[in-house]
Amino acid sequence: MQKDSPIIKLKSFPKLPKINGFRLSSCNANIRYGDRHDLMLAEFVSGTSVGGVMTRSQVIGAPVIWNKKIIPNGKARALVVNSGVANVFTGKEGDLTVHNTANKVSKELNCNSDEVFIASTGTIGEYLDSNKITSKVGMLLANLSKNNWENSANAILTTDTFPKGASQSCQIDGKKVQIAGIAKGSGMIAPDMATMLAFIITDANLSSNIIQELIENGNEKSFGCITVDSDTSTSDMLLMFSTNQAKHNRIIDKGDPRLKDFTAALNMVLVDLAKKIVIDGEGAKKFIQINVSGAVSHISAKKIGLSIANSPLVKTAIAGEDANWGRIVMAIGKSGEPIQTEQINVSIDSFLLASGGKRVNEINEVKLAEYLKRDFIEISVRVGDKNGESTVWTCDLTHDYISINADYRT
Repeated sequence: MQKDSPIIKLKSFPKLPKINGFRLSSCNANIRYGDRHDLMLAEFVSGTSVGGVMTRSQVIGAPVIWNKKIIPNGKARALVVNSGVANVFTGKEGDLTVHNTANKVSKELNCNSDEVFIASTGTIGEYLDSNKITSKVGMLLANLSKNNWENSANAILTTDTFPKGASQSCQIDGKKVQIAGIAKGSGMIAPDMATMLAFIITDANLSSNIIQELIENGNEKSFGCITVDSDTSTSDMLLMFSTNQAKHNRIIDKGDPRLKDFTAALNMVLVDLAKKIVIDGEGAKKFIQINVSGAVSHISAKKIGLSIANSPLVKTAIAGEDANWGRIVMAIGKSGEPIQTEQINVSIDSFLLASGGKRVNEINEVKLAEYLKRDFIEISVRVGDKNGESTVWTCDLTHDYISINADYRT
């Protein structure tokens, strides 16, 4: 990597704040990996509000089914996450594992089972023995700490190469409010929730309907704008928990102007985590930002950007450090979105490659080739004279992606 690479900083796990009303712990439950932590538990103070979004796949895991059922209640006391086995396509046995886990934790915390959220990530179709989880609950509760962020972030990883965390702070009514989160994701990443898990915790005093609104909108601008391989997972989820411990007056109206700074800070955390997932794409060597402008709408611009981002030909060209801009034009065309061909412009960084619907005459191939050796690549396209614009993020496609996924299960 070049010395000034922004990716080096993004791969470093940040110092995350202590958040009142929230503690977490992790351990090795020997679910799959054996030599590292693969189970985490988070505890929330009574009265914690929750909201979230789940995968849009029609084949979903038992934890997703459970969370969809309980999230309308808007209350949370615990979150249990395991890695290694996804608990997907496991029938009644998978549902029983979720129920056993929720019942065990709720009994220990003296709360309702529908206040216990559950997430699993890993191999699809394998049985997840609930005893491996429930037998560790006592130890996890005994070791809860406000400082256990990094260990817990490591415990939820599968093929990831580094733990992912982010935080921001802001003020509401002159009172400091903290926002922090962890995520996992490396492959099976596409914008229909983008296998990813993300958990956001804040001490802000927010009702569950506010959280739901914020997380739906924030997801669309962050995890909804990333792709590694165009595959949508069975287990994707983004959950946000608010412990309501901050000292400002409670916010219950989505139009409350006091939400402005908080929303901006929250979206920064979400985008930070989303970018880290892309950077850690399986086998990825380069992070790619794609800017689209001139489209008929934001939605259209986003679809065009994702068409480019999901193109194997574009992604392999970047991996091979080949400025094959024709592949970018191809991907614009296959999006099916309205465009004005005679106004298409294509740039890689500051290098204008195509303009007015045709290639430019002067391209500094030597300097362009040097730029493509970097690990952060920016592509900008203009597809017409309208106002729609969007930015999406992806990574290159290397032979390592094949190796990782060919060997993952066996």
